[in-house]
Amino acid sequence: MSAAAKLPGSLNANRRLDRWLRFNADRTVTVRTGKVEIGQGIVTAMAQIAAEELDVALTRVRMVSGDTALTPDEGHTSGSRSIDEGGSALRYACAEARHLLLQAASQQLDIPADKLVVEDGVISGLDRIRKLSYWELPHAELLNREATAAIKPKPAARHTIVGASAARLDIPDKATGAPRFVQDLELPGMLFGRAVRPPSYDAQLTAFDADAVRKLPGVVAVVRDGNFIGVVAEREEQAVKARQAAQRAAQWKESPLPTDDAGIYDYLTSRQTKDHVIIERTDAAARARAARTLEARYTRPYVAHASIGPSCALARIEGGRIEVWTHSQGVYQLRHDLATVLDLPPENILVHHAEGAGCYGHNGADDAALDAVLLARAVAGRPVQVQWMRDDEFAWEPFGPAMVVKTRAALDAQGNIVDWALDVWSNGHTGRPNTATTTGKVSSLLAAWHLANPVARRPQGDPPMSGGGGMARNSPATYAFPNERVIAHRVEEMPLRVSALRALGATANVFAIESFIDELAAAAGADPVEFRLRHMKDPRARAVIELAAQKAGWRAGAASDGTSGRGIAFAQYKNSYGYLALVIELGLEPDIHVKRAVAAIDVGQAINPDGVVNQTEGGIVQSISWTLKEQVRFDRERVTTRTWEEYPILTFAEAPQVEVHLINRPDEAPLGAGEMAAGPTAAAIANALHHALGVRIRDLPLTRERIAAA
Repeated sequence: MSAAAKLPGSLNANRRLDRWLRFNADRTVTVRTGKVEIGQGIVTAMAQIAAEELDVALTRVRMVSGDTALTPDEGHTSGSRSIDEGGSALRYACAEARHLLLQAASQQLDIPADKLVVEDGVISGLDRIRKLSYWELPHAELLNREATAAIKPKPAARHTIVGASAARLDIPDKATGAPRFVQDLELPGMLFGRAVRPPSYDAQLTAFDADAVRKLPGVVAVVRDGNFIGVVAEREEQAVKARQAAQRAAQWKESPLPTDDAGIYDYLTSRQTKDHVIIERTDAAARARAARTLEARYTRPYVAHASIGPSCALARIEGGRIEVWTHSQGVYQLRHDLATVLDLPPENILVHHAEGAGCYGHNGADDAALDAVLLARAVAGRPVQVQWMRDDEFAWEPFGPAMVVKTRAALDAQGNIVDWALDVWSNGHTGRPNTATTTGKVSSLLAAWHLANPVARRPQGDPPMSGGGGMARNSPATYAFPNERVIAHRVEEMPLRVSALRALGATANVFAIESFIDELAAAAGADPVEFRLRHMKDPRARAVIELAAQKAGWRAGAASDGTSGRGIAFAQYKNSYGYLALVIELGLEPDIHVKRAVAAIDVGQAINPDGVVNQTEGGIVQSISWTLKEQVRFDRERVTTRTWEEYPILTFAEAPQVEVHLINRPDEAPLGAGEMAAGPTAAAIANALHHALGVRIRDLPLTRERIAAA
C-alpha cells in the first residue's frame, strides 16, 4: 500500500508511527491517542488494543491522551466512533511497529522473522535461547517513518487481551479520591477566576462599577471587555464573593426570546426549514393493500448535560505561549477556536486534556477554557483556574435540542405495516469548536461573542444527513417496510443555544419509532415482540430482540396488574453501529419508577466486555433520568432552570436493577457502544407505561402531571 493511499481510521490523517507510540528506557511503552477519557473507559480499551498488537503485558502500557503537544489529532471524542477511528488506527500502527521490530531482531539474531515469537516484548527463536527485547532494538529509528497499514493486525482467534475484561485504568484514583480531575490541578501561584454572565442571551451591558469590586479582599483583577466581565482573586471563596458583587454592580438591557418552553413545538413546526429527504422507498402494490392508517406526534424538550461537576479550566500565559488544561472532548479543535479569538498562531497555544465530570457531548468545557485565558491575560504570568457556577452551567451551556417527530403508518388486513412515514423537526445538533474551513472569522466559544470586538458565532452545524446526522440520526427504521419516507426539517432559528448531547437526534427518533411500533402492534392485535420480529430481517437485530425478551421472561399477552407494566424497544445506533434491545419493568407506586431493565447488546467485537456492559448500564440510567424527569424551562426572557431543584435528575435510590447481556462477535468489526441505549430506554418506558395504565404519553418527560392529564 502506498503512503498516499487511504489508511484506516485516524491513521489516515496522522501517518507518523512515532506519533502513536514510543518505547521507554524503563521497559514500558507510551501509547498516544487523541481520544480522551470522559467516563466511558475508552483509554483502557485503547491500551488493550496496543498491548494486544505489540505482544506486551497491559501493565507495560502508559497511555497519553488528548494533548496538542504529544498526541495525534483525532478530532472530537464523540459519536461512539473512538474504537472505529482511534482503535483501528492504533491496531494498524502497533501491528506495523511489531513487524518492524521483528525484522530488526531477525537480522541481529540471524533467525528468519517467521521463526520468531514475542512474549511480553521479548523476541526469541522457537528454542527461546537467543533473545532480544523491544527495548534493546533501535526502536526510535524504526518508528521514524510513515505508516503503510500493509501489516495485517492479529486475527481475533489469537487475541488474549482484546476481548477479555480489563480493569479500568482511571477507576482506582476516582474510587480512592486521589487528585485526577481538572478541578484537582494546583499550579504554583495559581489564582481563581469567575466569569460574570449576562442575565439572558442577548442582554447588553449598559453600566458597570468595577471599582466597587476591586476593593474587595483578595481581588487581583477585574476584567471588562464589552459584555464580558470576569474577576480574579487569590482564593476561590474570594472569587465567588467578587462575582456576586460584580453581578450587583452590572446593569443590563435585555431582549425577548422568540418563544417559551410551552410554545417550542409549535415554533419548530411553523418556522421555515431546510428539508432533507433521508430515505424514500416506494412499492405501489404494497401501499395499495393499506386497510388502516395511524398517525402520532412525539416531542422531546431541551435537555441539559447536567454534569455533576460544573465546567472548569486552567490557563497560564508565559513568554507569549498560552497553556490550557481542559476537559474538552476536542483539544485541537479548541486550540483552533482559541487561536481565532485571540488572533494568534495555533502553535502558540498548548491544550492538555484533564478529566472532568462526564458530559457525553458539548457542555461548557470549551467555554470555560476561553474564560480562563481571558482572565490569565490580566495577571502577568500567574495561572488562573476558572470554574463555572451551577447557574452558569444551566443557563449558558449548549442544550440538547428540542425535537418534534411525526409518524404515519398503514396496516394491511393481516396487520402488517405496508407504508411508513416519519418527519422530524429540530435545530442542528453541532455547535462545537472545529477546524473546518468556514467563511469569515467565527467561533463556537461563548465569551468570544461578548467581547468588545466580538467574534461571530459559528453557524450551527449538523453531521451529514446521509451518515446518521444529528437531527436525522436513527430516523430511518431498521425494520423492513415496503414503503418508507423520512424527511428531516431543519430549523435554522434557535431560541436557545444548542449542541451535541449523547445520541443526538437518536433519542427522540427512536422514542417515536419504537413507541409507534407498539401502537401499531396494539392496533394489529399483536404481541409487541412478535410484531417487531415479523417486520425485522436483520439477523443480528432479531438476535438481540429475542435475547432481551428471553432474559426478561417476556410472556406474550401477559396482562398488567394495574401497579406495574412492561415494555420493549429496539434500535441499531445510527442504523450501522451497535444493536440494543431493552425490556423495562415499570412500577407505579408510590410514583412511576423503573424496577428492572434487561438489555441485550451486540457491538461486534467487544474490546473490553466489562467496559461495554458498564457503558450500556450508564446509558440506560441516564436515559431513565431524561425520560422521567429532565426538561429545561425558559420563558420569553431567559432560561429559568438554574438549580438542581428546578432540574431534578435520577437519584441513587431511584436507580433500578440493570442486566446487560452481551452477544460478543470477535470476528466482526467493533461497533460503538456508548450511545445506543438512549432511545430504546425512553420508548421501552413509554411502552411499559401504556401496558400498565392503557394510556399513551408521547411527550417527554413522562411526568406525573402528564400521566394524570392522559
